[in-house]
Amino acid sequence: MTPAVFAQALRETKDFFDRSTRCLTEEHSDYTPNEELMTVAQQVAHVAQTFDWFIDGAFNRPDGFDMNFEGLMKSVVAVESLQAAREWLDKSVASAVQTIASKTMEELMERLPEGPIMGGEPKLTIVSAIGDHTAHHRGVLTVYSRMAGLVPPMPYMDM
Repeated sequence: MTPAVFAQALRETKDFFDRSTRCLTEEHSDYTPNEELMTVAQQVAHVAQTFDWFIDGAFNRPDGFDMNFEGLMKSVVAVESLQAAREWLDKSVASAVQTIASKTMEELMERLPEGPIMGGEPKLTIVSAIGDHTAHHRGVLTVYSRMAGLVPPMPYMDM
């Protein structure tokens, strides 16, 4: 395994997300099946923010991950445009890919700070955590799509 392999895994995570959510358009930005849930745009913004959150927690914060989830959600709920959310996601993924690809395997194997989020695990484990988190929200958005009368495509191949 090399940093390039882990960077490619992040690209594939985004490809799967983009494919399965491409039936959602700007007109669906404010769609939510329930007013207590995030809108389509907010779901995508949350995915983008989480790429940033994992990279920041693993590589930029000596104390680990920002646990102020209420504060983090403020910027997510402010997003009203699916296009803006997708642009945020594009930038976040590009930054995450660049960060992971620029590290050595030794740097990726360094341990995360002790704490409630993957404490003591190798930093490279954030790649699979990002994949799992993104897959969860990809699934949420495919349910939203079905509820909005859309047919989401399969995420793993173009058909």
